[in-house]
Amino acid sequence: MKVSLEWLNQLVDIDQSAEELAETLTRGGIEVEDVENLNKGFEKVVIGEIISLTKHPDADRLLVCVVNVGQEEITIVTGAQNLLNGDRIPVALVGATLPNDLSIRKSKLRGVVSQGMLCSREELLVDDTVGLDRSADGILILPSTAPIGENFGHYLGREDSVLDLELYPNRPDCLAMVNVAREVASLTRKKPHLPKWAEPDQVLSLPIASDLRIVIEDNDLCWRYAGLVVEDVHIEPSPEWMQRRLKAAGVRPINNIVDITNYVMLEMGQPLHAFDRDKIEGDVHVRPAYPGEQLVTLDGVERTLHKDALLIADDRQALGLAGVMGGLNSEVTKDTRRLMIEAAHFAPVSIRRTSRRLGLRSEASNRFEKGINAYGIAASLGRVCDLLQDLKAGRPVSFVDEIKNLPTRRQVILSTEHTSTVLGIELGVSEIQQVIEDLNFEYKESDGLFQVEIPTYRSDLEIEEDLMEEVARLIGYDRIPTTLPQGDQTQGRRTPEQEFRRRLRKTFTQSGMDEVMTYTFTRAESDAQWGSAKHSIPLLNPLREELGVMRTTLIPGLLDVAARNVARRNMDVSIFEIGNTYWGDEHPLQKLPREELRAAGVAVGKSERHWLEQPVSYDFYYLKGILEGLALEFGLKLEYRVAESQSLLHPGRSADIYVENQYVGFLGEIHPSLGKEWGLDRAVVFELELAPLFARIRQTVRAHSIPRFPAIQRDMALVVAVETSAEAVMAKMKKLGGDLLQQVEIFDVYTGNPIPAGYKSLAFSLRYQSLERTLTDEEVNLLNSRILEGIQQEFGAERRK
Repeated sequence: MKVSLEWLNQLVDIDQSAEELAETLTRGGIEVEDVENLNKGFEKVVIGEIISLTKHPDADRLLVCVVNVGQEEITIVTGAQNLLNGDRIPVALVGATLPNDLSIRKSKLRGVVSQGMLCSREELLVDDTVGLDRSADGILILPSTAPIGENFGHYLGREDSVLDLELYPNRPDCLAMVNVAREVASLTRKKPHLPKWAEPDQVLSLPIASDLRIVIEDNDLCWRYAGLVVEDVHIEPSPEWMQRRLKAAGVRPINNIVDITNYVMLEMGQPLHAFDRDKIEGDVHVRPAYPGEQLVTLDGVERTLHKDALLIADDRQALGLAGVMGGLNSEVTKDTRRLMIEAAHFAPVSIRRTSRRLGLRSEASNRFEKGINAYGIAASLGRVCDLLQDLKAGRPVSFVDEIKNLPTRRQVILSTEHTSTVLGIELGVSEIQQVIEDLNFEYKESDGLFQVEIPTYRSDLEIEEDLMEEVARLIGYDRIPTTLPQGDQTQGRRTPEQEFRRRLRKTFTQSGMDEVMTYTFTRAESDAQWGSAKHSIPLLNPLREELGVMRTTLIPGLLDVAARNVARRNMDVSIFEIGNTYWGDEHPLQKLPREELRAAGVAVGKSERHWLEQPVSYDFYYLKGILEGLALEFGLKLEYRVAESQSLLHPGRSADIYVENQYVGFLGEIHPSLGKEWGLDRAVVFELELAPLFARIRQTVRAHSIPRFPAIQRDMALVVAVETSAEAVMAKMKKLGGDLLQQVEIFDVYTGNPIPAGYKSLAFSLRYQSLERTLTDEEVNLLNSRILEGIQQEFGAERRK
């Protein structure tokens, strides 16, 4: 919000400089981002009149001008060719620094002394609305009425400063000059002198329009809509004082009607829009757009509207986008003779959504998005009536006001004792009473309790603590003593979950993997493929199309990272991520989604070359080894079973992972067809659910002594059916071997001659050992035979010879 100090001074007496006022407002919680001096660069630029023009004696293209600058006549050499005797022009005197940072010094050109410079529009950084048409060819030519000797900035009305307020969403009231004046008055203990229409509850005494009917079709999107009918409209430029204030606020003047609506918006905070009344057929409807409905807006662009865009329409067609931009078909032109000027309250969410979707942002949409005072609509049109009559721009004749909903007026009880406790400073009843009076709020007081009537323009004040903040702002934050937080101190330490994550991350990094962090959003198609389409959560306003849902799996993000690296010739990638996935149990969401912590990894290529070791291919067994290291670190026993996701993973190089018969994740090489889609050759992936792992980790460390007695090893080769799982055979061996069978490992799998078709050979190494005695060959042979018999009975296996 840009605030003209000259305009503000009309609404409240200010005895501070612009910089001092900026400091006062900032200390009071209204941050001033910048202070702009509009007269900067014009301090030594005055209006002069050319008395004589003569050709330079030593230069064909130069002229010697004698210029009257009020107190004296000076000589200036110029090369401009658009000058005539008697022209009034801006003159930069010696010592001036122009708005374009050009410094003016006394100089000598071809032997003639030049005591300044005649200025063009470009050098003064003014637009083409200033000066005569001849100015386009060189020096800025001013009208003959321009006063000789007057400061050029004063002539333009730029002896003003502008405060640029950095307003936060909780203070939309300060998007109105009258409310900024109220704020300044409260902070400086002055009484504001505002227009009579600044009080929201004013009544507009005009007849009810008999030929204008308002139809609000959605009460949630529009609470109130009012229309002012104006006749005998006369379109012309607005007066200089109004144009000056609009320009200071960053608004371009257009004509008296449009300028009045913009002026009232800046002054009262209520956006307005003027329609050509003769272009409205029938009733005025406030309704959502029809699917595929189109509208040509004032910028000449034809726009196809979304079904939730709020429109102003008549019985036949759309007239404008509510709160965003009017339509070209109802535009006010120089031929307009009758107007309907709207003032309304639209739902902030609806305006924000439409404005963002169409990329249309304006001063009006900014105010609607933050919320306006629904009680002040009629008063804003009353202010319009006054300006129309003062400027002789039109005659207000009637008025219609359709009200569907108004927010309840608020009362807040403020306790003196509670305020003192919360702020940490002893305050008396009189001090709080003074603050409420400075705010110009109505109140009743009894025994230190204040019953405060909250004005409708202060939507940010809802509870007692809000009023406490007002007390703190106005008495000064510097009065609140600095104190250290008090309480029992405890030793800081990680929670078990944090320690688990830390050890998990350390395990992966020590295995040679690099940690990455990806977006929690991903493509809907990829998430449905690797995760759960049923539980994915679509975003209403995604960062971009390919980040449209909250992830239910980490894999797509990691594959994106790997593919991006490989595409840039970084062919060897081994990465992991530990992060949350998000699971929605209903659509649309009524409560926060369920978050599941997961770990996932992707590897493609091979390890780096080393003088001591051969490179290791990043394959199924590479990642399996890393997961086995993780299991060893946390005392877990991982089981591997044939993967169910055969469409995603290679059928012969994949496995589902279980802990104590509970599924916790998967591991495998991605299916070749998917590898082509991602541009990855033989990439391997894994993903683990961490909650079941954390629930089963061994919290205590158990130490075992090194066995004193030797172990005996036996090898066993079996021929079994192809579909028989080696894991199942090993599990049966461990069960039959009892406590003496310390370890079973598979070291060979073979198919082909002389193994019959449909069968395979599995070779196992079995290690027998007792912690109490030395085993004999006889008892080991007996136990080995018992295991063989059990395997033969269970799986129909034959011992390979």
